[in-house]
Amino acid sequence: MAAPVDDMFSLCVDPGKVSACVEVTFIDNVKGKGLFAKKSIKKGDTIFIERPLVCSQFLWNSLYKYKACEFCLRALETAEENARRLSGKPGLSLPHPELCCVRPELHQACPHCQVMYCSSECRQSAADQYHRVLCQGPSQEDPDHPINKLKDAWRSVHYPPETSSIMLMARMVAVVKQAKDKAHWQKLFSHFCSRAANEEEEIAHKLLGEKFRGQLAVLHSLFKAALYDDHLSRWFTPEGFRSLFALVGTNGQGVGTSSLSQWVHACDALELAVQQREQLDSFIDQLYKDIEKETGDFLNCEGSGLFLLQSACNHSCLPNAEASFPDNNFLLHLSALGDINPGEEICISYLDCCQRDRSRHSRHKILRENYLFVCSCPKCVSQMDELDVTSEEDEEEEGEAEGETEGDDMEDEMTDV
Repeated sequence: MAAPVDDMFSLCVDPGKVSACVEVTFIDNVKGKGLFAKKSIKKGDTIFIERPLVCSQFLWNSLYKYKACEFCLRALETAEENARRLSGKPGLSLPHPELCCVRPELHQACPHCQVMYCSSECRQSAADQYHRVLCQGPSQEDPDHPINKLKDAWRSVHYPPETSSIMLMARMVAVVKQAKDKAHWQKLFSHFCSRAANEEEEIAHKLLGEKFRGQLAVLHSLFKAALYDDHLSRWFTPEGFRSLFALVGTNGQGVGTSSLSQWVHACDALELAVQQREQLDSFIDQLYKDIEKETGDFLNCEGSGLFLLQSACNHSCLPNAEASFPDNNFLLHLSALGDINPGEEICISYLDCCQRDRSRHSRHKILRENYLFVCSCPKCVSQMDELDVTSEEDEEEEGEAEGETEGDDMEDEMTDV
């Protein structure tokens, strides 16, 4: 049973071309939908490029002075400004500044609340889609504004590194409130996988930590006070609010943008003499060492978005595709990691490279805790009868160590701010 083409492919850059290449098919009640190849796809091919239904920068990321376009999440700092802040070296100069893709002369602010956009097109798109509802006007910095109360409450219960954002949910509401065809947008959001009530509750609680009941009630109250709309009354019930949490928690795709990264890629493409290449590579290597020492792993403007077609991609510990954001904005590029045959399911990995290299026990633990499912991909099935070399106690110690490292990195960054 294929999903409606008009919906699932509607946000792709070339819907007709994409729908001729892949299809969305219902698999079963456990896995739900899946994305399948309709024709041969070669390694390195871009399968599709898709823009999100909604996208939002993480609140802590924004607070830490990662400047991004309020609409498309394009980094607003020049590569040099970005390098100076991340390395803690205000006098740093980058070679080949002409390779920086950021154009400050095109940046525009909302005339009412002064939030920044990378272009007049993005400012207008935001106003047309959701910003008229969310614009705070002269109350942008007023701590008593209902939206600021909601943001502050979220930051107080969801510390970095962030995995979701209350503002992604707020934009969903704002989009429907502003839309002329409200039913159409509600239908688009309904395509994202739904969960049973007990699973939704568990996901919502995991997003908020141990003291979830009081936190969820406070967030629900503030969310309702800031954004309530009769057309979306079911989203504002306790059950509906929990469902929104589950939706963004299980379907939200991380988005990362960086003007510095784009500058580095442009430098890599330069045709230089051997000595010049060695000097430039040495400079870049040292720059990243300085950034790692000063800032840690938090290099990008980060947020999350809801992507219709990408949400149909299931997980595999041996993925044959991956998502990236090479345009320094919210456009998601899904690319093939290997040759994909007609009829083959296109899968991505919810785990990073390091996590995929860990034992089956460890991978399943991460997937159960974060995504509430047990993986049955070919890699996991082949290891079912193998003895995991890492004990459960060792895995827990590894997890604690990773948590300490993340905390230390973030403490360093907060001190820097």
